[in-house]
Amino acid sequence: MTAPGFSNLSLSVDNGIARIAFNRPDCANALDAELWNTLRRAFHWADDTDAVRVVILAGEGKHFCAGIDLALLASIPERIRHADPARAQEKLRNIILDLQDCVSAIARCRKPVIAAIQGACIGGGVDIITACDMRYASADARLSVREIDMAMAADVGTLQRLPRLIPDGVARELAFTGREFGATEAAQMGLVNRVFDTPEALSAGVEKVARAIAAKSPLAVRGTKAVMDYGRDHSIEDGLRFVANWNASALLTRDMQLAVQAQQTRKAPQFDD
Repeated sequence: MTAPGFSNLSLSVDNGIARIAFNRPDCANALDAELWNTLRRAFHWADDTDAVRVVILAGEGKHFCAGIDLALLASIPERIRHADPARAQEKLRNIILDLQDCVSAIARCRKPVIAAIQGACIGGGVDIITACDMRYASADARLSVREIDMAMAADVGTLQRLPRLIPDGVARELAFTGREFGATEAAQMGLVNRVFDTPEALSAGVEKVARAIAAKSPLAVRGTKAVMDYGRDHSIEDGLRFVANWNASALLTRDMQLAVQAQQTRKAPQFDD
């Protein structure tokens, strides 16, 4: 299918796999105001497009994402300028909430999102990968929760999502120090699923994972993500009731019939989008 064009993002779809990639390689894919909003629009599109079954989020060039563009940070005082300090603060809060929503669009996407991390993944880049379902990295990846070095608390999702992915004490150390860490350490702490030797191997490995997911029942994949997301934020008992309700409405599908036939005939099932 033909994918829409987005400024500063490359987007392609093949066999149910959408590849969304930051496309400002000349500035290490730093996030300017336009790219933040484009990222949200791209994930809204992926969520709404039946032909998309899984999303790979990557960066063109040598780096995944160097975080927020410093020019965007520098523009904020003028954007919020007002004679009334309370109104200026309200404007700033709205800007922060809007940036948060751009990242949360990734987490809201009903399709699994796989982050493919190479080179730099700094500041806002970490916010973004924590909103993804899975993270893979090449050996050259280097990551940092860098906001502390800008004399600010990370405010776009890292401080909320990172402690759900790695031990709380480790997340606090990274947030308090801003220190840089590599792909191997990221894997050891559980932030990334696997490390590949080269960016090329990373691309091939992530593609293999995405193909495996895209071959499954899209209804079952979306249901699995919804159930796991709900269970993360609720008690086990609440989660069990949620999946019971979900499967009561979505279990007896044509996809299940196809899956059973595939088991019997040993042929790969072909599910509708």
